[in-house]
Amino acid sequence: MGLTVVRLAAAGGVEVVGAIDSGASPHLGRDIGDLAGAGTLGVAIGADIASGLLGADVVIDFSTAGAFDAILRGAARSGVALVSGTTRLEPASLALLDKSALKIPVLWAPNMSVGVQVLADVVRRAVAALGDYDVEIVEAHHNQKTDAPSGTATMLVQAAERGRAGLVAVHGREGDVGTRNPTEIGVHAVRGGGIVGDHTVHLVGQFDRIELTHRAMSRELFAAGALRAARWLTGKSAGRYELAQMIAGD
Repeated sequence: MGLTVVRLAAAGGVEVVGAIDSGASPHLGRDIGDLAGAGTLGVAIGADIASGLLGADVVIDFSTAGAFDAILRGAARSGVALVSGTTRLEPASLALLDKSALKIPVLWAPNMSVGVQVLADVVRRAVAALGDYDVEIVEAHHNQKTDAPSGTATMLVQAAERGRAGLVAVHGREGDVGTRNPTEIGVHAVRGGGIVGDHTVHLVGQFDRIELTHRAMSRELFAAGALRAARWLTGKSAGRYELAQMIAGD
């Protein structure tokens, strides 16, 4: 994702001033533009967060839950806004987002696709309108994805919960599980090949079924969303921001 962000940034006239990777990365010291296929940018990949943030207006983070806190703290110390699409954050990291938002503008979303944000809003409204329909969510990703369910699936669960009180996620089913409880949100993960990311919310009634689907066709989708968010966040005052605000033009 980092390389994709760099490639799109360079193509879109966004200046890349730093590139941060883990201390164990084999790419340390290499030019990030060369590695991303964007041409030499004169920016060497480093492991030091403070150095990587020098001269930056916004840092775009697609790291891991284990690395997220250090990047967020570094951004807060440097006064650099943060856009993050890192998933599976612990409650302590989400609390740190709120604390950091007192110093810098931050925008975190488990999926940087504008289309997914719209889907989540549609799911919330549909679940509310179809009060007796069963809700099932199926997500599919490539065979190298290490976590399940996806952050996007979790976001869609939360959207359904906002649409109808009392719903509870049930992750997969096996054995004699009994009849389906109407309060369940079934959540199912598929892993295979090179699937970028598919999410389908099934709303199933007695006589019909509605399927709301989003399919990502390229990882550039998420990088483009993050770059759009970075442009929008630049110059904002300190605070927590959401993609929904960007979409609405607030």
